[in-house]
Amino acid sequence: MTIARLSAAKWSLSAVAVGALLVGCSASVSVGKSEPKLSSDKLAASLADKLASTTGQPRPDITCPEVLVGKIGTETRCTLTAGDGSTLGVTVTVTSVDGKQINYDFKADETASPNPN
Repeated sequence: MTIARLSAAKWSLSAVAVGALLVGCSASVSVGKSEPKLSSDKLAASLADKLASTTGQPRPDITCPEVLVGKIGTETRCTLTAGDGSTLGVTVTVTSVDGKQINYDFKADETASPNPN
């Protein structure tokens, strides 16, 4: 199977387009039996899946630095990295917790940061 690769310019535009689409989005994730927490890897995967389904683009490269604790109002910052190395910050905020399910909203920064190189 051949996988199409986006040029650096398209990835930059994709990062900006993703940012525009992320304004006011929400999602929810069920977690295990312990205190409601979502690992940084699972949060990043959840965001990437949501973005891919929303934009029709391939799953973006997203990293989240910390566990998301299931407490209303808790925030964390994740980073979407485009193919050209530019980045877009994404703020994740817990909106509610239903048992072991963490519901959250996420919003991307309005402007991408250019590749530092």
